[in-house]
Amino acid sequence: MKDASADPPVTGKTPERPWQSVGLLLDAARPERPQLLRGGLWLLTAAALDVLGPILGKRYIDHHLLPGRYDIAEMGALLALMLATGWAASWLRYAQLSRMAGVARRSVLRLRERVYAHVLALPMAFFDKAITGQLVSRVTNDTEAVNQLYRQVLYVMLDSTIVVLGSLVAMAWLDWRLMLIVATLVPAMVLIVLGYQRLSAPAVQRTRQLRSDINAQMAESMAGMAVLQASGAAGRFAERFGATNAEHRLSRIAELRANAWLLRPALDLLNVLLLVTVIYSFGRRELSGLEVGLLYAFLSYIARVVEPLIQITMQFGQLQQAMVAASRVKALLAEAEQSGPPQDGRVISAGALRIEGVSFGYDPARPVLHGIDVDIPAGSFVGIVGHTGSGKSTLLSLLLRFYDAQQGRISVDGQPLAAVPDAAFRDAVGLVPQEPYLMAASVRDNIAMGRPGIGAAEVEAAAQAARAHDFIAALPQGYDTLLGEGGARVSTGQKQLLAMARALAGTPRILFLDEATSNIDSATERRVSDALATLHGRVTVVAIAHRLSTIRAADQILVLNHGRLQERGTHEVLMGLDGGLYRRLVELQTLAEADAADEAA
Repeated sequence: MKDASADPPVTGKTPERPWQSVGLLLDAARPERPQLLRGGLWLLTAAALDVLGPILGKRYIDHHLLPGRYDIAEMGALLALMLATGWAASWLRYAQLSRMAGVARRSVLRLRERVYAHVLALPMAFFDKAITGQLVSRVTNDTEAVNQLYRQVLYVMLDSTIVVLGSLVAMAWLDWRLMLIVATLVPAMVLIVLGYQRLSAPAVQRTRQLRSDINAQMAESMAGMAVLQASGAAGRFAERFGATNAEHRLSRIAELRANAWLLRPALDLLNVLLLVTVIYSFGRRELSGLEVGLLYAFLSYIARVVEPLIQITMQFGQLQQAMVAASRVKALLAEAEQSGPPQDGRVISAGALRIEGVSFGYDPARPVLHGIDVDIPAGSFVGIVGHTGSGKSTLLSLLLRFYDAQQGRISVDGQPLAAVPDAAFRDAVGLVPQEPYLMAASVRDNIAMGRPGIGAAEVEAAAQAARAHDFIAALPQGYDTLLGEGGARVSTGQKQLLAMARALAGTPRILFLDEATSNIDSATERRVSDALATLHGRVTVVAIAHRLSTIRAADQILVLNHGRLQERGTHEVLMGLDGGLYRRLVELQTLAEADAADEAA
């Protein structure tokens, strides 16, 4: 099992800082630019209405209450206008919060689809080192954190910034000297935020990393539950999970501690100091009656400056989490997709394969395959056998274009294999793996696999060809029976027949079998062999076989030994080789099967 105790960078490069991921967020919201611009204008209008309130209150105090001029009409108009501006500002903010929620959902929808499509296009070499739970976390949790950024954080910070700037302009118009006193709160807030960022950034990154580790361990445990319980490892896995969970708790506490010390309490203290300073400044002056309204206006504006600044700093923690999540998503998107020569070839019409001098190693310094040369005529049946580690699955991975050969050439129908367009290649190729992949869906959906143009008739024909129709018809709802997660409601052999039916439903020109009969009973193996016999001459079949009886009827059998092609020929020819590797493999397997039969008897 892969160790999920750490979440290394997806690439080998040094991970970038979270703030360098702003471009990713802007790209995701680019189609929403008109909505964002319109929203910005509405927030400016709301801020202007907010700023107007204290000025109206100042006039009400200075021109009516203090002089004792009770002009009911003008006083009523001022009060009504104050009420109207407050209501309009609140309504505009509500409308913009709703608008921002829509922008957020659509932006995250595009980002999540982009990330998922990118993951599907990554080469198999990436998944050799990737941890499934961490990938799931990046596609789900991290993109959802970006949604919070759009929906709440940016809205609050933009709105609060506009209100602060508008309030400072209004105060400068009323009394620029007092405005300078209030303006000192802004650099003080910047210093607090910088200190918070320095203290909390490592904790935020560590928290998200540990959350990915938790997801990875959960996915790993669920996938291997049978082995985990059978080997008595449940306690050890629970201890490992508990240790990771405890680390996550401590990291989260460190993050919250930074929030508790440096966000609201610090700014509340600055607010008190600011109020004391402004009131003291007024006390030092000779107040006239008209300056009481000015004091009211300044106290109102101080509230309009301080509260938005507090809102900005309170959102900074969410902003930092979202930026860390965005940087993790960007690191995944930076992984190079599968690339190769220009795909300007033709479709696969016959399915003839040719392997010329192919050598390959996952580590180029340690080759797994050495100079393989094979001709596979169209419509032929070829078996590949060998000891564990002989290179069978590696050769199949090259034929499936999961990896590119480092030396030599593989061609299909006379053209380079890599030149065939992806869609044409996948349409022409079918794969029956050793461990069948089944979705938690119906039998019909598992066979059709979402291919366009495959209806009920084609699904049933594929099941008939795979010798799976009889057991499917006996299921409670036939082809509409739900199989459960991983095909839990059918046997291992039935899973293999469904995998064969799925491969045949695409009417492939080339069919690959990766030890498809190694985990099934003899009766099911005979059904698979019957299905392969009906394909002979119409479909090129390449089968890696652990149970050698599966490929006994092959047109040629390739025997690999330590990455080299040691023998080739039909079953009869290879059995005639004294001391041959294939002959020894058959004799050993026959002896093992006889011993198993004796024990069973």
